[in-house]
Amino acid sequence: MSSPRHILVTAGLPYANGSIHLGHLVEYIQTDIWCRFQRLMGNECFYICGDDTHGTAIMLAAQKQGITPEALIAKVHEEHFRDLTAFHIQFADYYTTHSEENKTLACFIYEQLKKRGDISSKKMTQFFDEKENIFLPDRFIKGECPRCGAKDQYGDNCENCGATYSPQELKNPVSVISGTTPVEKESEHYFFDLAKYADILKEWMKTHHLQDSVVHKLNEWFEEGLKDWNISRDAPYFGFEIPGAPKKYFYVWMDAPVGYMSTFKHFCNSHSEIKFENYWNSEQTELYHFIGKDIMYFHTLFWPAMLHGAGFRMPTSVFVHGFLTINGTKMSKSRGTFITAQAYLNALKPEFLRYYFAAKLTPQVDDIDLNFEDFTLRVNSDLVGKFVNLASRCAGFITKKFEGKLAKQLQDENLFTHFVEKGKEIAENYESLNYNRAMRDIMQLADEANKYIDEQKPWSLAKDETQSDKVQLICTQGLNLFKLLATYLKPVLPDTAKNIEEFLAIEAMDWKTRAKPMLNHTIHSFKPLMQRVQKEAIDALVKAT
Repeated sequence: MSSPRHILVTAGLPYANGSIHLGHLVEYIQTDIWCRFQRLMGNECFYICGDDTHGTAIMLAAQKQGITPEALIAKVHEEHFRDLTAFHIQFADYYTTHSEENKTLACFIYEQLKKRGDISSKKMTQFFDEKENIFLPDRFIKGECPRCGAKDQYGDNCENCGATYSPQELKNPVSVISGTTPVEKESEHYFFDLAKYADILKEWMKTHHLQDSVVHKLNEWFEEGLKDWNISRDAPYFGFEIPGAPKKYFYVWMDAPVGYMSTFKHFCNSHSEIKFENYWNSEQTELYHFIGKDIMYFHTLFWPAMLHGAGFRMPTSVFVHGFLTINGTKMSKSRGTFITAQAYLNALKPEFLRYYFAAKLTPQVDDIDLNFEDFTLRVNSDLVGKFVNLASRCAGFITKKFEGKLAKQLQDENLFTHFVEKGKEIAENYESLNYNRAMRDIMQLADEANKYIDEQKPWSLAKDETQSDKVQLICTQGLNLFKLLATYLKPVLPDTAKNIEEFLAIEAMDWKTRAKPMLNHTIHSFKPLMQRVQKEAIDALVKAT
């Protein structure tokens, strides 16, 4: 038997100026399924996350609400944690980037990079809002695209034609904060020499199993040439002041990924048996980041380079996913397709969304679509019609006719063995993030199990007292197949799995003990595990958004 793996997993940190929405949940659910699967395989796997709390946007949002940035991020932290855990997302620790641990580590990394000669300073010209007395981040400047002329475009890229540019290239620029025309002003800034790490990053890319499309994009960036990265921002700014540079602050993307380390440090501080250095200074453990494709540049270039330069290990891999569309369109408030976690929870069960995303997610960086008609059909057909229905078809006979006692043997050991063996392939698909194929294989097994019950017809045999033993054998077989299906779905449906363990009166299900059937064993009475999705619930959700 192979020894357990030791794995640390992170998901992208949600920004602390808005609610969790269904687009966020693609990532947190994808990550949670993978981590739960690892633990079911007997591996040590810690899933950490927390709020990304720094930047101009946080400072301005707090001002608008008439509260301090600290009060704002504390309020949002509570809401984020509530919403994420309501979807059965299980964190070892959910922390914040506005912490002493993060400040200490961010400053340490900066000082190490500085010692290596990787930090330089130079003067640069930026847009400045004279009315608000603030340098403007790119996203706080709007104007006409210099390429296609589209109006109301941000200072860094055009949503109409896809062009990227500097804010100074915008035509008729306007400050989003005050509505005034910004002026150009010179300021000194600090830069990280990313190009120095090009060869190290290329080597890391070749040996760390990145997705093909990620490798392709990285090669494009390498061909263009890596540029110095501006890691500083001017006061006023909510964040950490750069050591030895008064009124200069770390750019949010400098200290945000350090939040992965500081959150784990916070976790280790209250779990003395877990050593921080075993995960961040050693290649004996595994480190994975789950992220959206929009923040790939930071996680596959800046972050591994920073880690290497500061003397830490680089990630084992970075798993990138696409965006969520709803009914084929981008999430949009005006179209009623911007759905918050809380709005969904008011209408539907969290596990339905977990299953639907699992049925759609592949190892590719593809966008996935939440189509409510398909969602309703898939949940009702797969989870209620095939999976849960299998248990309800068998359990009633066992409790009514045999006082809850299962038979002493299986009627069809070959069928049971086939289900057990299929678990190897399902495990491989979970491991490789091919959840779509895993769900397909599990539902194919559910079809086979239901076909077995259909052919055996226990409801007909139950009318004949002489066939009583056969009814017990058939239903024992059916419930053992159901238990295997429940084990395979446990990473996706953790709450239902817990209810199933209670109903079957068994220990927690896992991959390694799945081959042992329940025989001569007493179960509890069956209670409905899931209800069908009703059209009214979908209508209420759409109406609410």
